[in-house]
Amino acid sequence: MLNEMMHRPVVKPELVEYMRTKQRQLTGGLGEVEADAHKRGVPVIPHETVVFMQFLLGQLRPKQVLEIGAAIGFSSSLMAETIGADGHVTTIDRYDVMIKQARETYERLGLTERVTLLEGDAKDVLQSLSGPYDFIFMDSAKAKYIEFLPECLRLLPVGGVLMVDDVFQGGTILAPLEEIPRRNRSIHKKLNLFLDTVMTDPKLTSSLVPLGDGVLLITKDSE
Repeated sequence: MLNEMMHRPVVKPELVEYMRTKQRQLTGGLGEVEADAHKRGVPVIPHETVVFMQFLLGQLRPKQVLEIGAAIGFSSSLMAETIGADGHVTTIDRYDVMIKQARETYERLGLTERVTLLEGDAKDVLQSLSGPYDFIFMDSAKAKYIEFLPECLRLLPVGGVLMVDDVFQGGTILAPLEEIPRRNRSIHKKLNLFLDTVMTDPKLTSSLVPLGDGVLLITKDSE
């Protein structure tokens, strides 16, 4: 099922087009994976988020990365290639069809030794991990973000960064609940709770970035 929110830019369409077409494009196998995903309508992080993630990881230089939501393995491959051979990416997914495609992506790109894919429900898998992870990327079921947050913060060291994708709900995140389609109201409420929680936590510094459907950056300042 396609994500309807992917096609609702939260900034002007011409700026979105500029960010997606004028910034440096991916090359080689990873570029082919990105192009194929767009051709098939598979939801992967948009190109403006790709470029931002490359820049951010280049500055942070994390050694241990955790991803929640592998999907077809595109973003985990991007992170693995960006952090280089000295780093390692661990990613989680529960869906067989995604797991199969992700493993094919890692094999295709020669990343099977640099990416570990853990199969199962993220809530259970997170509890089994000891970390720490310098950088965590959360891009899974939006209603689960608030549920995964405590485990992410446990696994994140002071100074570590949690990057969360798709937090604007197609630009409707601040709309009154009665204006939200009934099928999306649970997500709407839980996303708002998630944002309120991280924005008011004195132990965290958070920054919202209008890329794609909204990116949230969280730094852990203290335990």
